[in-house]
Amino acid sequence: MALRRTAVALCAATATSLALVAPASALVVENPVTDFANADDFQITPIGSYDTGQFDEGAAEIVDFYAAENIVLTVNAQSGSIDVISITDPANPTKVGDVSAGDDVGINSVTVREDGLAVAAVEPADKTAEGEMLFFDANTSEVLGKVKLGNNGEHDAALPDMVGISADGRYAFVANEGEPAENYSFDPEGSVSIIALPEIGDLRAPAQSDVRVADFRAYNEDGPRELPEGVRIFGPAEVDGAEYSTTVAQNLEPEYITEVGGKLYTTLQENNAVAVVDVETATVTNIFPLGTADHSQVPLDASDRDDRINITEWPVRGIHQPDSIVGYTANDGGDYVVMANEGDARDWDAYSEEARIKHLGDPDETDYADNPLPGICEGFAGMSAEEIEEFQADENAGRLNITIADGLNEDGTCFNELYSFGSRSFSIFSTDGTEVFNSGSEFEEITARLHEQGKLVFNAGHDEGWFDSRSDNKGPEPEGVALGHINGRDYAFIGLERVGGIFVYDITDPANASYVAYVNNRNFDVSAIDEESEELVDNWQDAGDLGAEGLVFIPAADSPNGNDLVVVGNEVSGTTTVFEITGAVTEGSGEDPADGSAAGSSSSSESSVSSSSGLLVVGGLIALIAAIGGVIASTPAIGQLLMSLIPPHLRDHIEDILP
Repeated sequence: MALRRTAVALCAATATSLALVAPASALVVENPVTDFANADDFQITPIGSYDTGQFDEGAAEIVDFYAAENIVLTVNAQSGSIDVISITDPANPTKVGDVSAGDDVGINSVTVREDGLAVAAVEPADKTAEGEMLFFDANTSEVLGKVKLGNNGEHDAALPDMVGISADGRYAFVANEGEPAENYSFDPEGSVSIIALPEIGDLRAPAQSDVRVADFRAYNEDGPRELPEGVRIFGPAEVDGAEYSTTVAQNLEPEYITEVGGKLYTTLQENNAVAVVDVETATVTNIFPLGTADHSQVPLDASDRDDRINITEWPVRGIHQPDSIVGYTANDGGDYVVMANEGDARDWDAYSEEARIKHLGDPDETDYADNPLPGICEGFAGMSAEEIEEFQADENAGRLNITIADGLNEDGTCFNELYSFGSRSFSIFSTDGTEVFNSGSEFEEITARLHEQGKLVFNAGHDEGWFDSRSDNKGPEPEGVALGHINGRDYAFIGLERVGGIFVYDITDPANASYVAYVNNRNFDVSAIDEESEELVDNWQDAGDLGAEGLVFIPAADSPNGNDLVVVGNEVSGTTTVFEITGAVTEGSGEDPADGSAAGSSSSSESSVSSSSGLLVVGGLIALIAAIGGVIASTPAIGQLLMSLIPPHLRDHIEDILP
């Protein structure tokens, strides 16, 4: 699977405009992994990529798109800045600038309003210190100013993670995770900051007085609200031999955030819950727990030491612990949130909740405070002592990482429940906290099938391509989510952090979401890390995209080439890759569930054409290029006149082809 590293001119067309589709670009692999439930109805393909050349430095993480300038804003944590990448030609993304937040800071997220007012979450060198929000003009990359995310010292507002802008453009908001220091010397409160923005068209930074903070203090022990059962509150009982405790407000850690129906919804990843925030009053109005996946009913591959794919049932529960969250209003009129159930453990110097099932009850294994790890309770899951011992073997579930913060019996002497991190799935919840859909084991089942077909390496990591290496720890690890509305149908695009790639699901009917496609711009013939030496190989870039992080959907109406696009930032390979969607709806394929009209008659993808008409136009373009070449050869002046009539975005590529 060699990479195409030079531009190859291929022509394609849309119904309304001409566009060049060049499958040649840095780090677009020769044979990307693709799988479609129905290739006639929906296809998604990588067409271009911008490569920073940085490995495992977070050089391409969160992404957003600004339509007026055809630019993608990509968080580059390696440089502490935002890369500005032009996708005027989506097949050849090109860096045209960058925006820096200053020295000794990191940027965790970025988004942009329709007029170009862009905001970014800025983390100081000390992650427990107060964070900032950077404002800049996406039209010019001019920095407009910063604000602190707390308000008059009343809140820490530390570790701003995910930023967003309200649908009406009036507010920016950010989830402040508030993680503790490694030694637990300080644990900031989690919070959500809401910043009033200038009116659309007024490109300036807001004032510090425009910042408000929604906190969780009402859920503290002496507060007026009761925390719902199922929200995980946990941490060290002691630090450095001394008793230790935190408040609920310190324990809750917002991660990603979205808006739907005029309210904000933020994942509390480690806590396995979602908080609801009222924008106008900047108050938390509700918290709902997310539950678990029962792996005695929903199978998973639990071992990286069995030399096989073994997706089977185990008496373990998977804590959803979603990372990304995106809201939408479905055709039934209901509001929903879509979440990627990545999983995450608290694993700091002074406290770690992680252990392997095999180590439970082992006298040589201790917890963070050097206390012996309790064993599994007698009769666990109806098993005999011999069966429990077999269950804990490496080739069975013994290697699976679980939390020691949950599952102990009442007196704390043994585990009567086992909980692993993440559920290797994505969920759709109604905004009242009811789970209406979960993809179950489909991510592992489908990637296992593709492994058997020789298309990928099952449960490989994001920095190495070793078979089955992630089965003991969150498997494919779904992390990022973007939603797209195409021809009356809603689609979810879910990025897998480890094995990589994007799963596509039709979520038009939230309770009956269905698999549509999987695509992965990765060459599994190359492992970036050598398995024997465990060192970076010289040709690591040939592996393609590694570590999908942030995703953004670009509707056809805003797209530079008239087709729906998805852009993905890959934190390990440092690549920002553009995927093109075609064939999402063809004429006569059915009724539009939104308005009952024929699918494809009116939508954000009106410019899409069927493959047959596309081929006709491609053939015409090829003939045109040949004709121009002949005219230039015989009558240069007329040939140059013909060239002047061709749209500029095609002209440069045609000139590259002509002799």
